[in-house]
Amino acid sequence: MTSSYQMPVFSPLPVAFERGEGAWLWDTAGRRYLDALAGIAVCGLGHAHPRITQALCDQASKVLHTSNWYEIPLQAKLAEGLCRLSGMDNAFFCNSGAEANEAAIKIARLYGHQRKILTPGIIVTEGSFHGRTLATLSATGNRKIQAGFEPLVQGFYRVPYNDAASVAQVGERTQDIVAVLVEPITGEGGIVVPDSGYLKELRRICDDHGWLLMFDEIQTGMCRTGKWFACQHEQVVPDVMTLAKGLGNGVPIGACLARGDAAGVFQPGNHGSTFSGNPLVCRVALEVIDILRSGNFDRRATELGERMLAGLHRELGSVAGIREIRGRGLMLAVELDRPCKELTRLALDAGLLINVTAERIVRLLPPLVITDAEADQIVEVLGGVVRNFLASSQDRNAAP
Repeated sequence: MTSSYQMPVFSPLPVAFERGEGAWLWDTAGRRYLDALAGIAVCGLGHAHPRITQALCDQASKVLHTSNWYEIPLQAKLAEGLCRLSGMDNAFFCNSGAEANEAAIKIARLYGHQRKILTPGIIVTEGSFHGRTLATLSATGNRKIQAGFEPLVQGFYRVPYNDAASVAQVGERTQDIVAVLVEPITGEGGIVVPDSGYLKELRRICDDHGWLLMFDEIQTGMCRTGKWFACQHEQVVPDVMTLAKGLGNGVPIGACLARGDAAGVFQPGNHGSTFSGNPLVCRVALEVIDILRSGNFDRRATELGERMLAGLHRELGSVAGIREIRGRGLMLAVELDRPCKELTRLALDAGLLINVTAERIVRLLPPLVITDAEADQIVEVLGGVVRNFLASSQDRNAAP
């Protein structure tokens, strides 16, 4: 039960979980739920993974935190591992995706100032979500979450998502652009997979203008879409990449990776964080990477995603009220033709954890460790819940 002593910024469903195992969670009454949300793409390896538990306990028995006044060998090892996986040159660690994007924005601005651009601008997209700090809130393409927090941070130029031509047009109109910040696949915006070639065209435009190409891989990274990073589907390497969510499997950690000129922008004193890359979170993130690599979870996410997409099309593809079923890897969406937030409660009653984003889109982000049978069960239960919801909402609309 939510306490009256907590600020009412969340509206949690009436359930509290006591323990978990793999893709399953048990509430305080002992009821079991199949998790198709994974803490919003955080627990890619599921709940209570024995190797993650062991890494946490082992590191906690040694040292949790020392601060960055001293060398942290685990941090250096994690930075090297992520750079080798991504093709980037260096990394800054922080505590969340918003902080990682904040670092990316600061890199872009400092990059611009170092090139004598007094008011450096960043192109962002409609429907994006980059965080809730003032800068990342301003970069986010969602007026609803910006309302009431004005004045917003200036210097962001918004264009339609999946429209590289509009990016080029902004560059023709202003000389102040220094970077493009985009999600390779939108998350909060509704699991929108852009057209093939979109990311490559952004890379070309940025190269032509000397801009930084910055990918927000907070939700898409760490094998979620069938590659380690979603930009790898087009073999595009950005100048800046941000990570969080699945990197720590529940332990709060974010990362801002940089390459080329962007990697040399920050110097001592330009940025920092008290908890940045402490031994505990780095130890866990290293374990996450090792498990993902040894288990070939990038390939597994592709297989499961194709299986679930096919199943969702069988269950719901011909149902009136369904606009589109889409996704890549284990980042899936079912878009309805009407608001459907109540589906989260209906699915909960059916023992399934899902999310509704952008008012009309069921978002599925199951753990990468689900079995074929669990993937099929998610599809089957969701199919029934959605069909019942559509039928009942039609009945309500038809009532005199």
